Amino acid sequence: MRKVAIVGNIASGKSETKKILVDFGYKVLDTDDVSHEILKNSDVLKKEFADYDVFDKDEISRTKLANLVFNDKNLLKKLENISHPIVREKIQEFFNEFLTEKILFVEIPLLFEAAMQDLFDDILFVYASDDIRKTRLMNRNGFSAEYAQKRMDSQLSQDEKLKQATIIIHNENSIEELKNQLAKLFMQ
Repeated sequence: MRKVAIVGNIASGKSETKKILVDFGYKVLDTDDVSHEILKNSDVLKKEFADYDVFDKDEISRTKLANLVFNDKNLLKKLENISHPIVREKIQEFFNEFLTEKILFVEIPLLFEAAMQDLFDDILFVYASDDIRKTRLMNRNGFSAEYAQKRMDSQLSQDEKLKQATIIIHNENSIEELKNQLAKLFMQ
């Protein structure tokens, strides 16, 4: 079984890449979904952030938590120390569940930050220029230019990640072009 991580910095097109691969018939684990479940169900996380204004109706609000941790590196580290081991465990469970598949994909935006490269045979990096990503964030999420830049700056630079990628997809044009690139790579 070939295990492929789908990575790319925020607003690069990872989710669109995932959708296309699912349309091709591949199994894809989205670690954002795993992270949402952690926020919803982790008693440890709720306890650790109990003194902060991150709750809505007894559940951790993704938006409030993001605003908090992206303004405090220590709190971001605390969040990562709790969530990353759980994400790693869920990835292993996904691999074990689908042992007979030829290729499995995991969309994992924070692969490098979480140091989980060892779980994968290939790293598929979805690349889009910083300007394009910033515009996408502002349009898609309604972020101010300043906040969009802050979110982008919270991740390792694309240049660092490109050095470790084994497959690079350029996603600066149409979805059709992205689909064609993926088809050439994975639809043999």
